[in-house]
Amino acid sequence: MWITAIIPLFHRGIPALGLAAGLGLLAACDTSGGMQNPFTGVTSALNASDTQRGAVELAVKSEFPAILAQVDAGGGPALNAAFGAAGVPIEDRPARTIQLQRDAGLYASNPGALASTLLVWGG
Repeated sequence: MWITAIIPLFHRGIPALGLAAGLGLLAACDTSGGMQNPFTGVTSALNASDTQRGAVELAVKSEFPAILAQVDAGGGPALNAAFGAAGVPIEDRPARTIQLQRDAGLYASNPGALASTLLVWGG
């Protein structure tokens, strides 16, 4: 059994927190191809259809400067179009906009990362 191979590692100085983190990542695996949050049990939309993924990438990449400006402003039509293409629920969009504002540095030069994030938040 795999647990008997891990127990001796505690005697070699492997911290319990590292083991817990590793087990948490293992628990996040989902056989359907998505990624499951081990704390909430929510499975992300990483397995979105090619059509949806293409629509989100088109919405983000074709209007990327406008979307970044609208994130800073708190919303706008290009950002709403990207949210819509990703299937982000309308009631979640204000909170997601705040998250995008907080993480603006992550997306400032990477439209692919923004598209992936929207797909994770979408349905």
